[in-house]
Amino acid sequence: IIMASGNIKTVYDIFQSMESGPTSTPTYPNAQAWLDHHSRSLGLFINGKFVLPADRQSCSLTDSSGSVICSTVCAEDDDISQCASSAADGYQVWSELTCRQRADVLLRLVGIVGQHGQCVSELCGLCGASCSPSTVVRLLQYYGSWAQLRDAFIGGWKPLGVVAVVVSDDCSFYSLLLKVIPALAMGNSVVVVPGRAKAPPCLLLAQLVLAAGLPAGALNVLTGSDSSLGAKVAQNPSISYVTYSGNKNGALLCEAAAGWGIPVSVSVCVGSSCPFIVFDTADIDSAVDGLIEAAFRTKTDVHWVLCVQERVVESVLARLRLRMAGLKCLALSGDEDRLLVDAAVQEAQQQGATLIQSCTPPSSGAQYPPTVLCKSAPSSPFVVSPPPGPLLPLLAFRSSNEAVALGNHTPHGQAASIWTEDLTLALETAKSLSVGAVWVNSYSVFDPCLPMSGHRDSGTCTDGGQEGLYQFLRAPSFASSHPRSSPISLDYAKFGSGALTAVIPDDPGASLIIHSFLRPKTSPLSAPKHYLQFVGGKPCKSVSGGSVAVEAPGGGGVLGYCPEGGRKDVRNAVEAASKVQPGWMKKSPSARAQSLNSLAKGLDARRRDLAASVSAQTGVSLDEAEKEVELSIVRLGDWAAYCDKLKGGSLPMPQSGFAISVPEAVGVVGVLLPDNNPLYSLVTLLGAAVATGNAVIIVPSQKYPLPALLFIQVLQACDLPAGLVSILTGRRDQLTAALANHSVIKALWYWGSPE
Repeated sequence: IIMASGNIKTVYDIFQSMESGPTSTPTYPNAQAWLDHHSRSLGLFINGKFVLPADRQSCSLTDSSGSVICSTVCAEDDDISQCASSAADGYQVWSELTCRQRADVLLRLVGIVGQHGQCVSELCGLCGASCSPSTVVRLLQYYGSWAQLRDAFIGGWKPLGVVAVVVSDDCSFYSLLLKVIPALAMGNSVVVVPGRAKAPPCLLLAQLVLAAGLPAGALNVLTGSDSSLGAKVAQNPSISYVTYSGNKNGALLCEAAAGWGIPVSVSVCVGSSCPFIVFDTADIDSAVDGLIEAAFRTKTDVHWVLCVQERVVESVLARLRLRMAGLKCLALSGDEDRLLVDAAVQEAQQQGATLIQSCTPPSSGAQYPPTVLCKSAPSSPFVVSPPPGPLLPLLAFRSSNEAVALGNHTPHGQAASIWTEDLTLALETAKSLSVGAVWVNSYSVFDPCLPMSGHRDSGTCTDGGQEGLYQFLRAPSFASSHPRSSPISLDYAKFGSGALTAVIPDDPGASLIIHSFLRPKTSPLSAPKHYLQFVGGKPCKSVSGGSVAVEAPGGGGVLGYCPEGGRKDVRNAVEAASKVQPGWMKKSPSARAQSLNSLAKGLDARRRDLAASVSAQTGVSLDEAEKEVELSIVRLGDWAAYCDKLKGGSLPMPQSGFAISVPEAVGVVGVLLPDNNPLYSLVTLLGAAVATGNAVIIVPSQKYPLPALLFIQVLQACDLPAGLVSILTGRRDQLTAALANHSVIKALWYWGSPE
């Protein structure tokens, strides 16, 4: 074989050096012709046609060499209003079609993409958003079939309306399609707000979808210069739902849309730090080849962190040096990225790390050679949040438990890659890693049938599979969308920062309340009772020692005093919950069901006391309170029955290998209850969290806390593990701030103030 250098090499020589063959510079003739047809000035796509408004700013899109590819229009408020109106009209037509008719449109698009596949592929490559036509076809085929089967498999669920899909500039085109196509398949209309690099292929896709028979207005594209456009689109009252994919700017979108009454979901798929774990039982050659491809040759949205078992570190390093020899420098996005990479490498060397580089870094420019940072510290910033660039930190571990600890030592939880020939080790490690997807002896395997749900900072929604369809559907119990509210000014600085409430003795006789459930039957009068909260399986006072007065309805005096919980109480509750939750999650479904049934029996045994408590606290009649207690008993039984109905299973992979989907508990969940139905809301949310393997920290209604405090006696009598359920009382805002800012709390169910 004659290589590019002119040397003659045998196949054996090539496999020893793993040298790549010659490559040619792509020219993208079809993409260039499509851009020339649009005069390299791309407008918006509204109501089924390209719109190029006058007097609009534009921004230029450049390739890796700095050459201008085209310019795109920056949409303004008038364009957003026109687009939202068009999308609302398109939704009326698109949603009224039958499931079969919508499926026919998506399946016709398969043929059109195949016909123009070269143009799609070239335009994606030219814009740095590589996505093969076969990937687009697979997405269309998968969700086309779901469009036809929606009513059969997801009966009663209806489309949301107009869905805004917002993606960052560095998000992959596949991630964009993974939201746009299922949203259309479920009957929604879509407004796409792509990043600048994704604008040309997104506009081409809109043109092709229209040719397949999609009604005008069902798919619209708005382009802009920065991420603020997504927040402006979300503010429009015609938008029913906003979903974001990309980098951490999704948090800014959530904050900007707060208080508008519109749901926002986030898939943070860019910039995550993912572990690449190599055990001593792995095929080292295959693992290193996969690592080189994943970290240095394939453009991905994630940063890999190499974790190698100590016994094979030297073997892995030797193969890395061999495979990396001759690798060329990789292009960075700009000079700013080069500064970040240089700073990270300098910091690593100052901390004692050694470098393995394929070549000497150039003195300047937006390029850097593939680099392995050996002897890295797990807590180093370039390990936890690595800069954009071809840097691969290497960490060593001794046991599988240490490997799991390193793999979970990251604020992200998107994915992981495990390399071992030991199937038991692979499954146990995969189950212990707090990530959304685990690849065994492979990496970056994506398919629309595989659900992807990130942990921690990697997002709040599930994409892919049947599970990913529900974000674009409304449950049967919701007849219409939630009412929209006007944007309001929110002062987060003062939220939860108030001083403790002063509690002073009442005048003699002012607090003597006659309620049979608060005093012994032999005592005609009794002072208000001082209640305890519930932490670690034991009733206790708050750490502050303070109390909050609980008023009777209608100004009838003080019913009692509940503890004034705070940040330290939250800390204690989280510590107790985090100790017991992993063991509770591993319990068999039947064991969890048995515990919930015992909780329901304990509630039934104290139904009279709880009904009296609900009646005295809320002012409803005793009959109404008894109905609420009865509903609560039934609801706990429902959750007990639900425990063994959760199931995963194998998924149909279109290639070799197999995939397993396993539903997982979220972890430690905070619940801040509403004022209405204080007991029923308590057992509904407690049962939901506990039945699915979570631990829960509950903050009762600040106005009506006494039924929850009486429920503590039911918790003490059941066989739930101590610490699995904690009940904290006090001021809602202070406890909300403490729960939301705790790193172990994985989710909050919240009713309260706009902030």
